[in-house]
Formats: sequence, structure tokens, C-alpha cells
Amino acid sequence: MTHTKETEHANRAPEPEFTSIEICAGAGGQAVGLHQAGFGHLALVEIDRHAVETLELNINDHEVWTWERAHCDVLLADVKEFDPHKDLIKGADLLKGRDLDLLAGGVPCPPFSHAGKQLGKDDERDLFPRMLDLVAAVRPRAVMIENVRGIMDPKFANYRDLIMARLQGGTYAGDDGQPVHERGIGYTVSKWDVLEASDFGVPQLRPRAILVAFRDDVIKDLKYEWPSATHEEPISVADSLEPSMRARFAPYFEGVHAEKAQQAFDRWLEKARKRDAELKGKGGGIAPTLVGGSKKHGGADLGPSRAKAAWKQLGISGMGVANDMKTCAKKESEGRDLFGPDGPMLTVRQAAIIQGFPPEWDFAGGKTAQYRQVGNAFPPPVAKAVGKSIIEVLRAARERDQKKG
Repeated sequence: MTHTKETEHANRAPEPEFTSIEICAGAGGQAVGLHQAGFGHLALVEIDRHAVETLELNINDHEVWTWERAHCDVLLADVKEFDPHKDLIKGADLLKGRDLDLLAGGVPCPPFSHAGKQLGKDDERDLFPRMLDLVAAVRPRAVMIENVRGIMDPKFANYRDLIMARLQGGTYAGDDGQPVHERGIGYTVSKWDVLEASDFGVPQLRPRAILVAFRDDVIKDLKYEWPSATHEEPISVADSLEPSMRARFAPYFEGVHAEKAQQAFDRWLEKARKRDAELKGKGGGIAPTLVGGSKKHGGADLGPSRAKAAWKQLGISGMGVANDMKTCAKKESEGRDLFGPDGPMLTVRQAAIIQGFPPEWDFAGGKTAQYRQVGNAFPPPVAKAVGKSIIEVLRAARERDQKKG
């Protein structure tokens, strides 16, 4: 297909009812979920080159992203320098022609993470102020900001007050302890609370703090409904990984490794199912929180010692990330990847299953770069649930305004 035909095809794709721009897009976890909810993306902004390659790879490859091929700018950019009114090319006319429906972003979590120093607003990586500047500049109908649960800790109460005051007006304590009054920029914070990923079919303990706000003229007489759990019982690691684990072991069920492979697979499945049975009614046999780590540290593994111990109880070695099936066969790394004493290691694809990515979503870069993208992602099913809850208000507001018009 020529480029012209591709463009024509993309232009014929049905226009989404709602549009969004996302900053700190990473490998697309939030973008996937919001897209599934019904948003068409005008821009995805990300500073990591590998993550940008991942976004481009998938948008160019998948039929469901046809509209974005023509209208979405995937920008390798520092969000501090991102100017939506100047940097958009494909989405520029749509941004000028109508209100943006949603500005979303998973702003960096290290300033508030329990695993870090929790410097909060004193951390140079804190991008909440930049997000608020963009809200003021673009004036979207809705705002969604995702972060780690740590931001809800008591020590950050004053910082949360500051953020809410900037959005909707109010008072917070300044650095000198004196009250600071903000007029706000015309938004109402409808909810700022924690959602647990395992309540939405993600086989992982991954609490996320989500702020949802609406422009005052949108929410005025409407009520926002926080997403309710889609799953009464969590999906276990045993159930979510069994098909892919069986596929990884299958080539070794015959031949020189047959006995070892069968024993290793059975051992993993038995351990994972046993752990699930032990924890029935207490959260089930779900995975500990996946972590992507930082570029400053070495190769990828499944997190700190407590996380590795939790993985070991699920029959999985957390000491590294396995090669994919093809590379494993080529390098003959099955001894490390599959037959280790603590159980098989996860592949990047299996980590993506633990995060709730759809099976067709691919990742760019080497194994460590891919794993970091997955580990740092926002689970798509959670983003989808929040996106749908936002759309309910946007749709109700539009219907209300059309009746009055």
C-alpha cells in the first residue's frame, strides 16, 4: 500500500466522538486504555526514545489505530518544552477547531514513590506544575492525572491541597507555613483517589492514584461516578500465564530436555495454583507490583527482594527477564530462562500480560528497554475504566448543552 493510499484510508476512518492529548505517554498503557474507552488521540508526548518507537510501531501496524495514523502526533519531547499549539502537525486543525475533550498524563512517580526518597514537589522530576500549566493553556473539558499511591500519603496532604487549589481555587500552606489563596483556573476536582488494578482484571497488585477533574462549565449540574470494580475475584498469575508458559515449555517436552521440561512446567503450575488457593478471598495469587527500574541501574529484574520473594512463591524467578522463545532457542538459554531452581523467568511478553496489555501490542528496543517500558506502564484496563467514567460525563454534558442550544 502506498503512503497516499494509507493516508486516504486513515482519513476515511470514523472520527472518534472524543479527543485526547496525553503527556508522559510511556509505552502506551494509558493510551491503549483510553483508546479502548473511546478517545481518539491527537498527540502522545514522551521523552524516552524506545517508548516513542513502541507507540509509532503499534499505531502504524494496527487497524484499530487507523484514525491516529492520520491525526495523532507521536512526539519525542520533554514535556516541559511541549507546546500543543505549536508542536501539533497532524492534530493541529482538530485542536484549533474544537475543544479538546481530555488532557491526560501519568506524571513521573519517583517524587512520591515509597521506593524513593519521596521528595515530592522538591523533586526535579515532579511534573504536576507543568501539567497544570498545560491545563490552563489548552483548557480541555476533562483532566486525568495518574500517579503512584504514595502521593496520597499524609506527608503530601499540603501538596495535594496546592494542586487542587490551582485547579479549582482554595487555600494551602506556603513554604513559610502561611496560607496561600489561589483563585483557580476554572476546574472542579471530582475525585482524587486510589484504584487497585486487580479489581479490573489485571493479575497484579498495582494501586494507582487517579485525579479526575472537569471544566466548571462541563460538570456544573452533573455528577461524576468513580469506576467500580469489573472483577469480584482477581485473576491469578496461574490463570493469566498458563497459556504462554505452556507455549514456552512445549518445544522442550520432546527431546533431550523432555523430562526436565515437564517437571519444571508442572512444578511452576502447581506452585502458582497452590499460592492462589492459599490466598483465595485475600486478594488471590496475583503478582507483586512490576517495576521498570531506572536507566541509572543495570539490567532488568522483577524488583526489590520482597517482590522477588513474592514471585518465588508463585513459582517464578525474579532474578532477571527471560529471552523470548525465538531467542531462547537460538541462544540455548533454556537452562537460565526456564529450568532454574526458583522456576522460569518471565519474558517481556509475559510481563505485558501481567500489566494488562493486549496481546498484539509490541515493544521496541532491546530486552531491558522493553521490560522497563512494561514495568513503568499504567495498566490499560484501569485506564479504560477511568476513561469510560469520564466519557459518561462528557456525553451527558454535550447532550445537556445541545438541548439548551
